[in-house]
Amino acid sequence: MNTQKTFTYIALALGIVGLILQVIILNQGDDVIKLNALSGDYGVVSTMVTLALLVLAITVILTLVFSFGNLASDGKKLKKALISIGAFAAVVLIAFLFSSGSETPLKDGNKLSAAGSRWIETGLRTFYFLVFIAVGAMLYTGIARLKK
Repeated sequence: MNTQKTFTYIALALGIVGLILQVIILNQGDDVIKLNALSGDYGVVSTMVTLALLVLAITVILTLVFSFGNLASDGKKLKKALISIGAFAAVVLIAFLFSSGSETPLKDGNKLSAAGSRWIETGLRTFYFLVFIAVGAMLYTGIARLKK
């Protein structure tokens, strides 16, 4: 049996299990689920969450395996991918170096650490840098086309 058929059958089986769990949850009703949750019994809902996490894990693993397999089959693709990953890491590093963190009080009374604050600022700066790079690339491409 080929790999695609195997994955199709696994996806079908997981879909049927999810559908059965969904029907059970709908038949129980909101009130029963809320009462059970108050006593710490999440029952079918926790099973549904576990199924969703299983499907997510399978999806991530298969995506990574097939992506890396595809990259490994062609040296040019691998080189381009490594250059792109390196460029992204450089942008994150630059954003991190430009960021500073300070301990910040939160609404719930807790405090956000200086390190946590610095990483949040790094994420925002990375986003801004990537937007700036994307807009610059679009402008460069547009101007180059107009010159031709």
